[in-house]
Amino acid sequence: MSNFSKWIGATLGWSFGGPIGAALGFILGSVVDGVKFEQIEMNPRRTLKKPQTQSGDFEVSLLVLAAIVIKADGKIDQRELDFVRKQFVAMYGKTRADNAFKLFKGIIKEEISTRQISMQIRRNMDHPSRLQLVHFLFNIARADGFVNDLEEDKIRQIASYLGISTRDYASIKAMFYDSSDANYKILEITKTATNIEVKKAYRKMAKKYHPDKVRHLGEEHQKGAEEKFKRIQKAYEGIQAERGL
Repeated sequence: MSNFSKWIGATLGWSFGGPIGAALGFILGSVVDGVKFEQIEMNPRRTLKKPQTQSGDFEVSLLVLAAIVIKADGKIDQRELDFVRKQFVAMYGKTRADNAFKLFKGIIKEEISTRQISMQIRRNMDHPSRLQLVHFLFNIARADGFVNDLEEDKIRQIASYLGISTRDYASIKAMFYDSSDANYKILEITKTATNIEVKKAYRKMAKKYHPDKVRHLGEEHQKGAEEKFKRIQKAYEGIQAERGL
């Protein structure tokens, strides 16, 4: 068995089933080094009645959704591909990132149902991890300098299928756009909020986006979580400075 098939078999759980599993079976069997889906050693943890999101499940979900977003505007931008690879090297190290990118190059060539893939992720992945996915997708879309309308529409659609509320989506989106009310949107409040409401909102959002919320995904995903957390802090500090608090 190849190193690739051992890697993918050791890191995946619930994503071996459903629409994601079907896509992986086709890609692994026809694209990646001639690996056959049935050759992969199954991880026994995926048989749990209540599946837990493992690092590999998050990783593959991210690859599939990233491919969908990158193709949203009808073209594949090399800067976006480079960003995905760079992020995976930073998170997983070169060897694991190389394996992940082999899979990604197969995924990005396929026509995949946004709704089916997203609904599978929604059923199996906890809310903080789904928020992390949406944040990463905006990072990818902005890799070429800006998020165009087609990419933003696709991310919004994915977020809706993932069960992300409009308030949470607007909060994450505001982290990637410069506007006079961005800090307020990030904290999910308006400019009319009182100072007490601002402080309360900050505490709520800091708790929601605390890196410990995705600790179960492994240290490799803590950096992305910390990025969101720091943006929440920056938004709060910006409002304090604006109001002279």
